[in-house]
Amino acid sequence: MRRVVEALEVEGLRDNVKVIVGGATIDKKFAGKTGADGYAKDAAEAVQLARELVSVG
Repeated sequence: MRRVVEALEVEGLRDNVKVIVGGATIDKKFAGKTGADGYAKDAAEAVQLARELVSVG
């Protein structure tokens, strides 16, 4: 996961791409170490977080 975030940075895309990690094998603490923009425990939470991350205003 961290490598994906780093690759986005190297390619100059990081400011334009939001990264969400999560699922049963990941917790918020680990997610924070990946450089992701957010963590979701399941798909439903990921949808809500994605909406929050891309909302304007």
